[in-house]
Amino acid sequence: MTLDAKRISSFLEQQLNSLDFTPESVGIGRITMVGDGIAQVSGLADVKMGEMVDFGNNTYGMAINLAHDQVGCILFSQGTGLKEGDPVKTTGRIMEVPVGEEMIGRVVNPLGQPLDGLGPINTKEFRPIEHKAEGVIFRKSVDQPLQTGIKAIDAMIPIGRGQRELIIGDRQIGKTAIAIDTIINQKGKNIYCFYVAVGQKQSTIANVVNKLKETGAMEYTTVIATSASDAASMSFIAPYAGCAMAEALMYAGKDALIVYDDLSKHAWAYREVALLLRRPPGREAYPGDIFYLHSRLLERSSRLSDDLGGGSITALPIIETQEGDISAYIPTNVISITDGQIFLEAEAFYSGKRPAINPGLSVSRVGGKAQIPVMKKVAGNLRLSLAQFRELESFAQIGSDLDAQTKATLDRGQKIVEVLKQPQYKPLPVAHQIAIIYAVNNGFLDDIDNAKIREFEEKLYEYLDGKHKPLQEVLSTSHKFTPELEEELKKAIADFKDGYVA
Repeated sequence: MTLDAKRISSFLEQQLNSLDFTPESVGIGRITMVGDGIAQVSGLADVKMGEMVDFGNNTYGMAINLAHDQVGCILFSQGTGLKEGDPVKTTGRIMEVPVGEEMIGRVVNPLGQPLDGLGPINTKEFRPIEHKAEGVIFRKSVDQPLQTGIKAIDAMIPIGRGQRELIIGDRQIGKTAIAIDTIINQKGKNIYCFYVAVGQKQSTIANVVNKLKETGAMEYTTVIATSASDAASMSFIAPYAGCAMAEALMYAGKDALIVYDDLSKHAWAYREVALLLRRPPGREAYPGDIFYLHSRLLERSSRLSDDLGGGSITALPIIETQEGDISAYIPTNVISITDGQIFLEAEAFYSGKRPAINPGLSVSRVGGKAQIPVMKKVAGNLRLSLAQFRELESFAQIGSDLDAQTKATLDRGQKIVEVLKQPQYKPLPVAHQIAIIYAVNNGFLDDIDNAKIREFEEKLYEYLDGKHKPLQEVLSTSHKFTPELEEELKKAIADFKDGYVA
């Protein structure tokens, strides 16, 4: 074998010319303490707040405590293998996540890494997880409805695109069910959905993903998941990561819906991280900036002005209460930030009223502006009728003789309660909702037995789908509930009832 000196020198010259000798500035520090998902690092003088730091061995963290002599970092893994004295490098990048339409239909962790086994996500766009919310000048009023498909909400507590509506109640009484039904109902409405699971059980997350797949909702949904076994730092950044993904679509002029399930666990994760980093504890051991934790997140949900593309993020944060106490620390904080709340009560849930919405404590501060005109007209007195019924119901339990008017009010109230019951994972088109609410408000159900109302309702929907498709389209899109439209609806319901009774 002969060696060609000329070829060797040519190859070496080529390799040397391809090397990049541009100087690169990297801050290097040393770990002074590590454990429980956090690390204290000394020597990182130029590190920025929220910057990613590299601990080596494919372990990354984020700087969130900038003290005079050391930096407090949260780790995005268990940190096994790290020890005191190990080097730490700055990356020069503020904490960011991959964003874009490539994320749609995927299940990812808060770092944007896939968890669904469907291969890598080929996205070229990244966005910082923290972003300053747009000011009032760059926002538009909330006046476009976002239909949940749930009769009690769309009729009495309407939600608009760009609104932040809190779902609040005790554990296991249907908070997540309302959020999932709302996501399922966005099928075909050109709204991208994001479901952020914060510190949930892995079995719960799997059930949600399976249900979204079964209903075809995963086609337009991204799930950002952290389980109870993940580090607290992952639960801490999860809502911000999900919001960054939704923001990328909002600034592209699209509409997004994001569910934070739930912000109580998010506050717990932040409290854990803050106490480990030796931040001064305040009320209930939460750090002093616990209000800012959620306000800087939820204020990013808005409807942008036309100059910025007119996109929107609608937020449905979830808060878990203890024994229905909405006056606790975290619930009152989030109530004061959001544009209304849907309050679920355990008593109604266990008595069979599902969804277990309390219309007295639930409110939408956007109100009728985000409601389609026909629904606004038809359901205008529904809340008042329910309030009268609840008051008379407690009175009737202690009274023996009731006059005819009181008895009629009680009977009508019971019919309304039955109509507002709705099975899980079966959101309704708005035309169906209008038809059944109009029927109960105008006495069509007065002579129907309460046990038969569900059957009557389902048969009515089948009848309308079969014989009155044009009427349903007009009900959904009309800007006014004209006498002619009302007469046509009344006749359709009356014709169906005659056949049903016969």
